[in-house]
Amino acid sequence: MEALLFNASGGYLEGVLRGFKAGLITQSQYSNLTQCETIDDFRMQLAATDYGTFLANETPPISTSTIADRATNKLVDEFNYIRSNSVQPLTKFLDYMTYAYMIDNVVLLITGTLHERDTHDLLERCHPLGKFETMATLCVATNVEELYTTVLVETPLAPYFRDCLSAQDLDDLNIEIIRNTLYRSYLEDFHAFVLSLGSPTSDIMSPLLSFEADRRSINITINSFGTGLSKDQRAKLFPSMGRLFPEGTSALARADDVDQVKAVLDGVVEYRSFLEGGSSSGGGGGAGANDGGVASLEDHFFQYEVGLNKLAFLQQFQYGVFYSFFKLKEQEIRSLTWIAECIAQDAKDRINDL
Repeated sequence: MEALLFNASGGYLEGVLRGFKAGLITQSQYSNLTQCETIDDFRMQLAATDYGTFLANETPPISTSTIADRATNKLVDEFNYIRSNSVQPLTKFLDYMTYAYMIDNVVLLITGTLHERDTHDLLERCHPLGKFETMATLCVATNVEELYTTVLVETPLAPYFRDCLSAQDLDDLNIEIIRNTLYRSYLEDFHAFVLSLGSPTSDIMSPLLSFEADRRSINITINSFGTGLSKDQRAKLFPSMGRLFPEGTSALARADDVDQVKAVLDGVVEYRSFLEGGSSSGGGGGAGANDGGVASLEDHFFQYEVGLNKLAFLQQFQYGVFYSFFKLKEQEIRSLTWIAECIAQDAKDRINDL
């Protein structure tokens, strides 16, 4: 039945999206980009891809931040085209995708206001996909209390803020608690919505959102070592979903060092290699005591996520491809920025560490 009715509302946009996906940079194109000697060479090689002449109007020398910004603008244009032509329930699905960026933007504004920075300058640093109609009202706030109240009333994130701390409790540590509490509520809500859509969308999206929940649980645990975050507070930040839930997250809540985190990951075959060669032997050292292992962990996260997102395109008549394409596009932008940065800094020995 889903296959019978899907094309009536989503078939055209799925076709458009798969066309976008065919324009992702290929392995041979990446190889050509890594052989560039200058940013101008890099720009010329990009002109042979779907990015075309998107840097043609930029005055040399072109910075890597400019490349990242223009590539992100292209992603936003593609997303907005899909969003403006969508109907329910795809429209709501796409809205859920933007909530993650909204959380980062709102937390950025709260942090900046806490440190008495100009919110108008902070607004320019916000991710375009995380901007919403009432975002300008946040700039009216002159202190944290006003900003917090505005967020609770004026933004789509209001339901997720109800379980967070009050404005009087805000400091740098509690802001991170707020960020992770918002993400927990967001992931659980998004997962519930995906399940309500039924198969095949739920079959594709559940593994993707479960992995995102597990990644956040692992990162929260490792980053909390050596901080003032108690184990009880840590446990409250874990999403109630994922491959690690509930036994694994309970063990992560009790973990004292990276070795214990690695023991938890050994229980999931796909996660077993994530911390190999990067275990830490002491408690309280935290992530800072093991930067190499944590960097390797992030690489494993990205590689595994890319694999899951590629699998989403093996099935039709489902909304998971919309989520996966933009995740793959974000990874492509990170790779392009990395290559450009290595060229700009003459660090060609690291250019293939994608």
